[in-house]
Amino acid sequence: MYLNHLGVICALGNNPHEVWQNAVRGSQLGMQTSNFPLVDGTPIIVGQVADEQLPSLAAMPPNYQTRNNQLAAAALTDLRSAIENCKAQFGAERVAVIVGTSTSGIAEGEQALKHYTEQQKLPDSFHYSMQEMAAPADFIAQYCGVSGPRYSISIACSSSARALMSAREILTSGLADAVIVGGVDSLCRLTLNGFRALESTSAGLCQPFSKQRDGINIGEAAAFFIATREPLADAADQICLRGAGHASDAYHMTAPEPHGRGAQLAISAALRQANLAPQAIDYINLHGTGTPLNDAMEASALASLELNHAFASSTKPLTGHTLGAAGALEAALCWLTLNATEGQLPMHCYDGVYDDAIEKLPLVTSDSKLEHRAQHCLSNSFAFGGNNVALIFSRSDVGGTTNDSTD
Repeated sequence: MYLNHLGVICALGNNPHEVWQNAVRGSQLGMQTSNFPLVDGTPIIVGQVADEQLPSLAAMPPNYQTRNNQLAAAALTDLRSAIENCKAQFGAERVAVIVGTSTSGIAEGEQALKHYTEQQKLPDSFHYSMQEMAAPADFIAQYCGVSGPRYSISIACSSSARALMSAREILTSGLADAVIVGGVDSLCRLTLNGFRALESTSAGLCQPFSKQRDGINIGEAAAFFIATREPLADAADQICLRGAGHASDAYHMTAPEPHGRGAQLAISAALRQANLAPQAIDYINLHGTGTPLNDAMEASALASLELNHAFASSTKPLTGHTLGAAGALEAALCWLTLNATEGQLPMHCYDGVYDDAIEKLPLVTSDSKLEHRAQHCLSNSFAFGGNNVALIFSRSDVGGTTNDSTD
């Protein structure tokens, strides 16, 4: 499956160029104190998109007017021309929409509940369908004027990674000729207070793989691609989803299996499908949340599979953990890495004190640089409920299989 075009917005920037430039610099300018107050009044750092960067949806039906959909619309700005070309080439009914999300319009539901508490009625602007997980897929289909299959996937923090796998299945089955695929999630009090209640949030900026790591920062983002079986003629930059694997470790609702057995199964399946040895991977975008258990598990899984040779970074200190959008956002960073010509890599930002109690990984620093253009990248997404997804992306000009079978 080819990923032909990219649209993205997050704390790092409002388009692919900004996101890439800030990622390689390790910019944390988008990480700021949340304007969503926590129940206990504690300030919390999040990766937030400025309101002025989001388009108005006043022309859309009221039930589509959510921040989640504004983020999606902003990311789709750079794809609109390519989507129109796909509609002309394949027909609107042959363009599908698959979205990973976990919040959808919950923030609007929170605002409506507050209004109800104060005035004993829901606001006229509120529609329950805003909160449904299918809402982003329905919105994108109407916003872009496409009528192929559309649905959302919501399996916590691996949602949009799984959406990319699902897009490949839709294309392989012949149900569509192009797929608008990716993920979107927006900040809301439910998410922030929920992670706070789990004692998973960091007191400051998150520090993945640091000896002092104490939790995550939450973020919001949208990232979308146009996926096709064959490369599109109008796409200058393309990469392939060359291998993918998913597995459930069935260990705990929120805690990872300590040795990363589910993660190992997913990564191994992705390597087999890509027909690659571990040594072929040039860069790993780590799940790297900054929680004690997750980072130890991921380091153990990678070392067990002899993947601790590759440069690696967690980009969550730059974007926040964008939950259902994380898999697509981090796939976008792999897409940008593979299209970079100077061997640059997304920075790993932390205090520099690696936890020597866990397996050692070669984290990207300001001095890290590949001697050649990256050819293969691995992206890990591990979620509540033991949902583990591993994706391997390759440059489209690199020889070998682009096997589209599932594993």
